[in-house]
Parts: sequence; C-alpha cells; structure tokens
Amino acid sequence: MTDLGYRYRLREPYGNPQERGAPPPVYSRTVEHGMIIERNVSVGLRDGVRVYADVFRPVDERPGPPIVIWTPYGKHWYGALEKDPHTAVREGMLSHYATFEGADPLYWVPLGYVIVNVDARGTWYSEGTSTFLSPEEAEAFYDVIEWAGVQKWSSGKVGLTGVSYLSQSQWKTAALQPPHLAAMNIWEGWSDTYREVARHGGIPDTSFWTKVVANAWGVSTHPIEDIVQETLEHPLFDAFWASKVADFSKIVTPAFIVASWTDQGLHERGTLEGFKQIASPQKWLEIHGRKKWSYYYEPFSVARLQAFFDKFLKGVDSPVGTWPKVLLEVREKYYVGAQRGEDEWPIARTQYTKLYLDAKGGRLERAPLPQAASCSYDALGGGPGAHRAEFDYLFERTTELTGHMKLKLFMAAQSADDMDIFVGIYKFDAQGRHVPMAYYTYFDDGPVALGWLRASHRELDRVRSTEHQPVLLHQRELKLEAGKVEPLDIEIWPSGTLFEAGARLKLIVQGTDLQKYSKTRHPVYTRHEDSVNGGRHVIHTGGATGSYLLVPVIPAR
Repeated sequence: MTDLGYRYRLREPYGNPQERGAPPPVYSRTVEHGMIIERNVSVGLRDGVRVYADVFRPVDERPGPPIVIWTPYGKHWYGALEKDPHTAVREGMLSHYATFEGADPLYWVPLGYVIVNVDARGTWYSEGTSTFLSPEEAEAFYDVIEWAGVQKWSSGKVGLTGVSYLSQSQWKTAALQPPHLAAMNIWEGWSDTYREVARHGGIPDTSFWTKVVANAWGVSTHPIEDIVQETLEHPLFDAFWASKVADFSKIVTPAFIVASWTDQGLHERGTLEGFKQIASPQKWLEIHGRKKWSYYYEPFSVARLQAFFDKFLKGVDSPVGTWPKVLLEVREKYYVGAQRGEDEWPIARTQYTKLYLDAKGGRLERAPLPQAASCSYDALGGGPGAHRAEFDYLFERTTELTGHMKLKLFMAAQSADDMDIFVGIYKFDAQGRHVPMAYYTYFDDGPVALGWLRASHRELDRVRSTEHQPVLLHQRELKLEAGKVEPLDIEIWPSGTLFEAGARLKLIVQGTDLQKYSKTRHPVYTRHEDSVNGGRHVIHTGGATGSYLLVPVIPAR
C-alpha cells in the first residue's frame, strides 16, 4: 500500500463479530431461489490483506455484471429496516438476502446481475486496520472492484450502489478511476465529513458522529480508526478532514445520484455537492422528499436504477437516454409532492429574492426596512423571556421555493465571545397549522430546511462561496467582542417546497437544536449539546443592519 500522507489514530474495536451475531467466516456454496450463493469468499488486496465477500450469482453460471456493495455494517445484517415502521419500508419491499442499505439479490440476480456484498477492510472478519472514508479504504475498495471485474462469473463491467455509507465510500474510490468501474449509484452519501456531519456550521455534532462508529461501524477483530478522539483533536478543517474528501474532478464514471430534501443534517448537502462537482460527462440527479431507505426499495426507484445499470453495465437499450438531467420533487406536505424534470442543478432560472427581517413586527418583508430595530432571545432557551426569534412571510400567490437559501444576520452576543445559532424554515398553512415534512429517515414532523453557524467559524471561503450559498473556511476561530454587532452568513441546506397562496413561511432562529427527539429511541441522530452559548443573542434588522433571508423563487417555464 502506498504512503498516503496521513496517519490515523487507532483504537480497539467496540465489539467483536461473534458478540454482534456474525457467523464465522467459513466458505460455503449453496443454491437458493435460483441463485448460487457463495459466502465468505476471500478477496486479496494489494498488501496481502484479505477481505470477505458474499457473492450472489445466476444459477446458469452465465457471466453477468457485478454490483459491488461495500459495507461496514456487516454483510450478514438483514431485515433491520422492515422491523421499524418509522422507516416506511413495507413488508415485501425486499427479501432477507438484502444486506442493510444494499441492493436485493433476489431482484437483481434473476436479471443476470451478480451481487457482491463485501465487509469493508478491517470491519467484522475482514483483515487489516479499519479507517473510514480514508485513502486506504478507497484503495481497498478499488482492489475489490478490480477483483470482481476479472472473475469467471463477471462480464467485466462493475457497478456500485447502496445507501449512506455504501454511497459515500464510493466518492474517493471512483476518483481513483478503477478500470473495471463502469457505473456508480450514489444514494444519499455525504461528501464532506467535516461540514456535513461532524461540524454543522462549525458546531460539533455530539450524537450521530460520536455514536455511529460504536453502534454500527466499529465491529472488528483488528484495530479501528478512533474517530471520536480524532474529532476532538481536529476542531478545524485541516489535513485530517481533507483526507476524507474526494477529488471530484477525477470522477468520470457514469453516475446516477439520488438525494432527498429530507436528510437535513446528514446526507442531503453532500450528495448535491458531489453531483455538482464530479467531472462525469454522463450524470443524472434525482431529488425526492421521502424517507431515503423506503425510497431506495420502491419499485419505481428500483426500475430507474435497473434502467441505469442496463445501459452502462449491459449496454442494452433503456430509458436513460430520455431522462432529464435532473428529476426533482416539489413538496406540498408530508409525502405529497409533484416530480418535474430540469436541465441542471441548481436551477438556472432561479430568481433569488431577499426577504428582510423585521425585528419589531416579527415579519419578513419584500422591501428593506429604513428603521433599525432589534430583538433578542435567551441563548440556551432556559432563561426568562423569549427563547427564539420568529419571522413570518405570507404568500399572496402560490410560489415555489426550490434551491439554496441563505440567512444574512447582523447579530451580537450580549455576554459571550461566541454564539451557536440554529436556523429553521417551516411551512404553515392558511389556518396557521404547521405543515410537516418527512425528515431524517424516521420522522414525520420535519422542517422545510435547516441551517447552523458557530459565529467564530464565520470566515467565508471567498473562492467557493456564492451569493446564495456561503461556504465557510473553518480554518481559524474568530471570537466575538461581547455586545458588538457582526455580520453572519448562514447556509441553509437546499429544499424544494410549494407554498400555496395564503400559506406562510416561518423563519426560526434560536440557540439550540430545533428538532429534538428521544435519545433512547433514536440515539444515533444529529444533536449539538456542546454549546458555547450564554446570555442573550440579539438580532438587528433594518437600516444599516438589514438582516435578510435569501430565497430561491422558481418561475414557471
């Protein structure tokens, strides 16, 4: 293995495979449901390390295109999604052969494909040390793709698919350009671990990122990467975090990329950024407003993915040539929305519109306010007085908002040298009732969109930022002077929502998470409880401190 320039911190695994229910890595070959199933096939990597794969292939022994699924969750882990009704995965949507977040062999093998489920390097019984979304992992994934491409049961063209980690691990591997890789399917996979998972707007995630390894990825017979300690040691974006970001300019593989408006705080931003940045001349984007796991297994989605793989792995006629470059859903409410094709992302005809905050009236106005005003809230939500600031906008005509939002705030901390700011966009109907959206895999009461900022991380990347999407450098802390008003640019993650005439957009600004759920029921969910807040936060509006919300209005064609 080459020297990749960064040494990760290692620790003992959080559990061993036997304790977590994994059978021993003993090779077996069976024939079930018209499939030859070879379990625990040993695959050698370039440095002599061996990883284990389960291979599902047609019983007629005819070579087919392999679809490789690289997982840290355990290739043996079946049935988890159907057991939780909140995932919206219905009984019968997938068989017990489908590994967690992966493609269902019982669907794909009868079509002539080969499914290869691989325990990622250093996880479960696979050998070597486990480092997550690292250059070393990308090289190991590359080696498995090339192994799959030359087996006697392989047609030579390899595809990739899977949800979440099974997607985000594809970015760096595809950038290495494995010769046998012919098609990739990213189904909601973040692409910048620091900005999209570990530090939202600079605010550390204290739940998902610190628990996902212990709860899901960290089972092994070998040392694993100590993500928790590394995160503490690297509070700013540095070489460590950069090592987990792909060079998107080197990704040229045909790509079918699926994102959702609903994965605010996890996969949504990174999936869309990956689509924008990859160099693949043949790439398609789909954005939906549903729960990601169930949407992956919906017959409509599986048929779309089959059309994509049929074209690029089998070379047969398929509807892909007639697809719009972007297919997106404009939501009205939970699980209600309409799909529409577009030519690009973001949408070129977007009319970015400023709605100015009125601190005195709690409204958003189309025209700048000449008179300065201010409002404040208790930064931790537990003191006297308001614990948030709210601003409403009434739509006089039906309006579609699809794309990036930005919140420009002029703010001060009365008695602290930093601020954690949490922003939410919500829809209310003409009767004043909250219109809920699907949210974060499990939930039915979600927002339209969310944003975050730790004020000391406010320094912008002037090269990457645009008027509608501020990108933070995260390379140094710029502390506040208590009471001094500072301009802040807050990225609000993209969304697509229809606001009918009479509906209201509600902007909420506060000092703690807006969406709160049971830690017992949902331990692995994004939370931000390591706060720098204290005292009151003051928002200034009007005059020279014209705070505003920039919204993406989409005119009809």
